[in-house]
Amino acid sequence: MEFATQQAVELLMQLIATPSHSRDEGAAADLLAQHLEKEGVTIERIHNNLLARSTHFDPSKPTLLLNSHLDTVRPVASYTRDPYTPTIENGALYGLGSNDAGASLVTLIATFLHFRKEALPFNLLLGISAEEECSGEKGLRAWVDRVERIDMALVGEPTSMQAAIAERGLVVLDCVAHGRSGHAARGEGVNALYIALDDIQTLRTLRPERTSATLGELRLTTTMIHCGTQHNVVPDRCEFVVDIRTTDAYTNEETVELIRAAIQSEVTPRSTRIRASVIDAEHPLVRAAVAAGAKTFVSPTTSDRTLMPFPALKIGPGESSRSHTADEYILLEEIEQGINTYRKIIENLAAEYGN
Repeated sequence: MEFATQQAVELLMQLIATPSHSRDEGAAADLLAQHLEKEGVTIERIHNNLLARSTHFDPSKPTLLLNSHLDTVRPVASYTRDPYTPTIENGALYGLGSNDAGASLVTLIATFLHFRKEALPFNLLLGISAEEECSGEKGLRAWVDRVERIDMALVGEPTSMQAAIAERGLVVLDCVAHGRSGHAARGEGVNALYIALDDIQTLRTLRPERTSATLGELRLTTTMIHCGTQHNVVPDRCEFVVDIRTTDAYTNEETVELIRAAIQSEVTPRSTRIRASVIDAEHPLVRAAVAAGAKTFVSPTTSDRTLMPFPALKIGPGESSRSHTADEYILLEEIEQGINTYRKIIENLAAEYGN
């Protein structure tokens, strides 16, 4: 195991032993700040987010963001191990956050430290985010618009070191069908449940005109419904929830208006900030990743990438299927592969910008 990998594994073990649930990441942020400062890195801290810049930062050059998150979900009840006790067995490191996204985080830190003093044709900005798992206001949203211009990003999430060139956005709609109550025996009133059912059927067959070349059609799924007070009263109100996985063919706001125009029920989005993200297959960052051996794919999961108003590529060590599961783990060889691949991507990107 090379020295950089050994350091990354040791740092990840310290992170696992430092609980960092979303909105409670202070101790983990302290740990990482101390680690970077020992390496001579100047840290800017915004809440529990940490920012660091390459040594020869030049505002006239493009800037590449290296981003991952330090927060974790809470451990599920089916853990058979102590989630906060890092354990290495048969080449695997077990512990909460080891896969999502601790391995990506420590490999990106190792990559930043490797290149930070080099005269690259672009700047490096290391951005360690809090509150990713809950899309919190004190996470990436608290700093991404407050720093210097960012031109592109590598987002560290478990993707088996394959390159996610797109991911869907998310809009959750709270819908309310309004009717008029009456006695069921006399057939009075206007049944809000029937209005809701008609609207739900409309959404099942809705096919908007525009389709994303990369992400395909919108995915609309009704996931919850609540209606009625007792068996003999025609309900005057029926509530249902629609989960929409959005694409770049429509903005989230346009998607909400499409739904409003299509159904009778009142429609209220919980948020429109989690947007679809697509990076052009010919972007230098994508070409650099492909040249490093990565295959491109469309990610089924969302990340902080959706909050980035610049081209971003999601790629990192580990398997998405291990995220948020009991006895989470990362293979040590995956950490080593992550460091090596990130280095190749940056070297290839430097060659792209050097041409």
